[in-house]
Amino acid sequence: MKRAIAIAAACLLTGGAAAQAPAPARPAGTARTDLQRHDLSIKGWETLQALVTFEPGTTFPRHSHPGEEIIYVTEGAVDYEVGGKWVTVKAGGVLFIPNGTVHAARNTGAVRAAELATYVVEKGKPLSVFTE
Repeated sequence: MKRAIAIAAACLLTGGAAAQAPAPARPAGTARTDLQRHDLSIKGWETLQALVTFEPGTTFPRHSHPGEEIIYVTEGAVDYEVGGKWVTVKAGGVLFIPNGTVHAARNTGAVRAAELATYVVEKGKPLSVFTE
């Protein structure tokens, strides 16, 4: 049973690609709740919408996606490093991350932050590819 739970968790972290190597564990203090996932009318592409939360002082490491990410910050403020430059997005603000762009996120505030993340990605590829 524990193995089945671990495989299911790996599928969520990698965007459902169970046959691939397990992704690194999600950083403590961050969480992703998948809200909806649908195939697009463009063959081989899908969309995933998720709520991502960041407790105070947490960081999500540098990574990229096989497609675009559209972010709407729902609470608090999140600092994003996109293409080597940092920007702060407060609740009600938006951010677009182009296909394959390396980025990171952190919550340097004293309260929880959250984003509604919409990914438009190639189906069957890991959702996140971590970099150094």
